[in-house]
Amino acid sequence: MKKRKYFILAAAMLCLCFVYSVAVGGRYVMDVDIRGYSDKADRLQVKVEQDAEIGRDTEIIRVTDSHSDGDHFYITLESVSPGRVFVSVVPLDDPESTVDMRSVYVHRLGIITEDNYFGKSTGSWCFPIAITIFLGVLIIGLFMHIKKEMKRDLYQYKNVRNIGFALFLTGLFVEQLLLLTQINRGLIDSVELLLGSAGFFSNVTLPAAFITFALVTVSNIQLIRKEGRNWRNMLGCILGIAVCLGTIFPSVLGEFLQITTIVDVHNQNGMALYVEMFVENAILAVTSYLEMVLIGTIILSIKAAKRIPAFDKDYILILGCQIKKDGTLTNLLKSRADRAIEFAKMQKEATGKDIVFVSSGGKGDDEVIAEADAIRNYLVETGIPEDSILVENKSANTYENLKNSMELIHKEAKTDDPKIAFSTTNYHVFRSGFFASKQGIKAEGIGAKTKRYFWINAFIREFIAALVSEWKTHIAIILTWLVMIVSMVGIVYCSNNF
Repeated sequence: MKKRKYFILAAAMLCLCFVYSVAVGGRYVMDVDIRGYSDKADRLQVKVEQDAEIGRDTEIIRVTDSHSDGDHFYITLESVSPGRVFVSVVPLDDPESTVDMRSVYVHRLGIITEDNYFGKSTGSWCFPIAITIFLGVLIIGLFMHIKKEMKRDLYQYKNVRNIGFALFLTGLFVEQLLLLTQINRGLIDSVELLLGSAGFFSNVTLPAAFITFALVTVSNIQLIRKEGRNWRNMLGCILGIAVCLGTIFPSVLGEFLQITTIVDVHNQNGMALYVEMFVENAILAVTSYLEMVLIGTIILSIKAAKRIPAFDKDYILILGCQIKKDGTLTNLLKSRADRAIEFAKMQKEATGKDIVFVSSGGKGDDEVIAEADAIRNYLVETGIPEDSILVENKSANTYENLKNSMELIHKEAKTDDPKIAFSTTNYHVFRSGFFASKQGIKAEGIGAKTKRYFWINAFIREFIAALVSEWKTHIAIILTWLVMIVSMVGIVYCSNNF
């Protein structure tokens, strides 16, 4: 389903809700709880008072029926002309006292709403249902699209973005679904619930955020001890602090403004309250969305690392990294080579097909030989024939590893469409696959195990890479949501001030 169809669906559902609300909204039954006055249920009457600004001879609303079942007093109202009135239930023997009083609005289209300008009306029940259905359809369509795109090409950062966005919408959908039992609510109630969805989601995930932050801190301490102190090795801590602050700050801000006189956020007619409402919900929405993109990054990174390529490969690339001072492989690089050897054996046992190894990696300034030559030496030592090894020893990074290796393969390959796999460290599979896909190289990755403390920072790096790669789309999504928040805050403001 194309994106524009979702907007058409949303517009159609809202139009249907609006048409239905207009059709039935001219008649409204007000439900007043009178359990404290049950013994006087037969001695209650309805009193209607109009705004002073409206002429007394102008009829706004008409009471067509009123009756009680003992615990509730039901008042049937019909709209006559636009305006606002106050409908009260008062005892016959004491008309000056009030059992209950509600403000009632009559819109220009004849719709009657209670309490707020966009409050409960006869047809307002359809809005929360429409919102829930729309979110459900959108999520199903988005997950179907994700499944299709991942099948076509797993190694795309847009898959991370789509998964994150789908999870974000799922959080909104779950809250709407849980609150669907409160069906008798007005448009303003639905808007306020949707507006607070991001905050609800952030508060739910806050314990997990704190636990994750603690685990990340421990992991980063291990990483710094093993690999040295630099800002890259502290990315996990930095992001953990940012997520926790993004979740807690809006609540702290709200509490501070409630007890201070610097800004008056207590006046429903003033703008300060609604500016604060926007700021709080904007921060929570952005934080929740970024959390979901991070989760999407983790999901795809793990999926890429655990994936086993099809056993039809002609070549397997071993992506190089730092070697020891004596020219032998570090444990990290050795694990990549061992994983490639393991895959070759698995393919041979499954299909009988041999595979050619491609060792890739140039010589760094602090290395005695090229990484590719060191990998070849190790492969020969393990029993791999030299004629089954190609050496690409000019590349300086992963992008060049793949580019130069493919140029070498095309010179040696006996087919125009060689089947390619690559072996790298598990946390590096997704990014390597992305670099391959970016160059039009059809290759599947296989991940070698590494120390656990590498994983968390690796996830953070992939998360940052996902944001940078799709930054325009992420900004568009965030801006769209911020515009929606502005619109919802505007509806709340109008409802409280009309």
